[in-house]
Amino acid sequence: MKWLHKIIHWFKKLKNWLMGQYPLSKYHFRVDWGGAEISFSEVSGLSIELAVIEYRDGASPEQSSIKMPGLQKFSNLILRRAVQKNNQDFFNWINTVRLNTVERRDITISLLNEAHEPTVVWKVRNAWPCKYQVADLNANSNDVLMESLELAHEGITVET
Repeated sequence: MKWLHKIIHWFKKLKNWLMGQYPLSKYHFRVDWGGAEISFSEVSGLSIELAVIEYRDGASPEQSSIKMPGLQKFSNLILRRAVQKNNQDFFNWINTVRLNTVERRDITISLLNEAHEPTVVWKVRNAWPCKYQVADLNANSNDVLMESLELAHEGITVET
């Protein structure tokens, strides 16, 4: 009987190892901002880019410049969801923006596994709305009306 428990334990370890080898799917995620969890159908713009600085010393015998990393640039984050009756969170947030004053929020985006536990977490720092948009209205369409909010921010960190 003891050998049966060892085999079962070994299979469980093998299953856990194999499950860790699969690529992650992108359809199961959660977005939290300011303590509130809000449902979205799409999140885009999670990217970091480094500016490239080219430099050549005048006394250098090389006929080309050297390249060095410069400042980080962060793409704007775009959150999309269906328009819902009596839910104007996006519109209300962008209306808080005034000259040199804006309500900044930290955003947490969590990619979830089948047990609804975070597997990868992106933390976006000091986000604020810079664009609000509602999709085009079309009498010949039966699509869901979508709204989007574009957020400028000051950095992304990733936790696994």
